[in-house]
Amino acid sequence: MGDAYADAGMDAVQRRLMFEDECILVDENDRVVGHDTKYNCHLMEKIESLNLLHRAFSVFLFNSKYELLLQQRSATKVTFPLMWTNTCCSHPLYRESELIDENALGVRNAAQRKLLDELGIPSEDVPVDQFNPLGRMLYKAPSDGKWGEHELDYLLFIVRDVNVHPNPDEVADIKYVSRDQLKELLRKADAGEEGLKLTPWFRLVVDNFLFRWWDHVEKGTILEAADMKTIHKLT
Repeated sequence: MGDAYADAGMDAVQRRLMFEDECILVDENDRVVGHDTKYNCHLMEKIESLNLLHRAFSVFLFNSKYELLLQQRSATKVTFPLMWTNTCCSHPLYRESELIDENALGVRNAAQRKLLDELGIPSEDVPVDQFNPLGRMLYKAPSDGKWGEHELDYLLFIVRDVNVHPNPDEVADIKYVSRDQLKELLRKADAGEEGLKLTPWFRLVVDNFLFRWWDHVEKGTILEAADMKTIHKLT
């Protein structure tokens, strides 16, 4: 635990998660090759020297008005604090229930767990079988000089009206946005207005997939958008 205490500025909750959570290490074809702490998986030094790549997921939750739920990451998050992002972004852990590859069940189990942890959304509001895996992307993004991400990210879409009670250790703010409201958010981020910043993975999804997939959400044809065979390598 010596490394943990070296990070004196790290929030106690985030420190605990960094060392207790074991992420799933994969190769670029999404084959499981091992596991390591969340701490090591997010150190740019380890990412660069060992090419550590871990499995992740990004949830995009829409309500019945087809508005997308966004969150602003808490100020105490180790990576990308106070940035706006999609509904929930996290990692399946190296445990039996979250290692199930068939139909991305392990990742969907993890998504249900983290929606409760981060946003207080009860499990019954987001049944595992209602998550639609639409694609996978591989990306690398530094957060600051020390921390960053190198993830093989499952993109999960779900349409549900839910009860939300954000956990302040994880989430600073939330909002539902329409397409036009999201476009205005993007404009402000690009212009540097209001200090507004977006996480790099959210921006990659926006730029490559989101609005096209949003069409399918509104038409009720979301499964037509799914392509789980391709791993999109994005920068």
